[in-house]
Amino acid sequence: MAISLVTQFLPYVDELFSTESKKSLLTNNDFDWTGAHTVKVYKVGTSEMADYNRNPQAGFTGSRYGTIADLDATTEEFTLRKDRSFTFAIDKLDEDETKQQLAAASALARQQRQVVIPEIDSYVYGVMCSGAGHRPDAAAITAENIYDEIIKGNNALDNAEVPETGRYLTVTPDIYVLMKKCKDIMMETDIANELRLKGVIAMIDGLSVMKVPANRLPADFGFMIAHPCATVAPTKLEDYKIHADPPGISGSLVEGRICYDAFVLENKAKAIYYQAKATAAKPDSGTQ
Repeated sequence: MAISLVTQFLPYVDELFSTESKKSLLTNNDFDWTGAHTVKVYKVGTSEMADYNRNPQAGFTGSRYGTIADLDATTEEFTLRKDRSFTFAIDKLDEDETKQQLAAASALARQQRQVVIPEIDSYVYGVMCSGAGHRPDAAAITAENIYDEIIKGNNALDNAEVPETGRYLTVTPDIYVLMKKCKDIMMETDIANELRLKGVIAMIDGLSVMKVPANRLPADFGFMIAHPCATVAPTKLEDYKIHADPPGISGSLVEGRICYDAFVLENKAKAIYYQAKATAAKPDSGTQ
């Protein structure tokens, strides 16, 4: 006698893990794109110091303060390049017969969490790494040299007169493991709850340490030290809609659009130090 066993589907979705964005700590929104797609920022020059001429000779016609110079006033232009969107439909019967697991609101939240945020993060971090004012040659990073490399980067920012407070050290989970193995590193883990909620996990040499998943960073990412003054990361438009029973669809139509970008300011690029990680050489596969 054949027996048909019952298959039960539970009202549960096996969600993918996802990490909240931490880019807001590393960037700023100092400029306003409201009503414009392009913003221009002035870069104004300075005048050189000179010796004051206290006792000019007879017939002197110049300025006692020195030669009068004209100040340069050039501009940087920032045009938003990323205008991205998505759309999907959820049939009424699909929603009903999956015990509401295909509800439009939860599907939209999932899209933002697993697709939109990782894409923006990857783009912004890529812009920061490529625009860094300090980009030493790629180097092998080990538990023995990681502390020296971090100190070297922090020193480079010191010499560039970058503000000493508010700097962040971004690492991958693998690099963070090396940091914990390094006998020279004493990390301060007593972090204010406000910073911990934003993603700061420790302090080292005055730097706030953050872990970012490797899949949101360049392939050769070693670590990055950055002050948020260097990078402007605007989100001009973030628009999400759920249409109930639009023409041609029995159910919900979900649409989303986000216009964003990231720019490293030329005069503040020195506030970013990016250390690429040397990739291991592949073994020769040729035959003897």
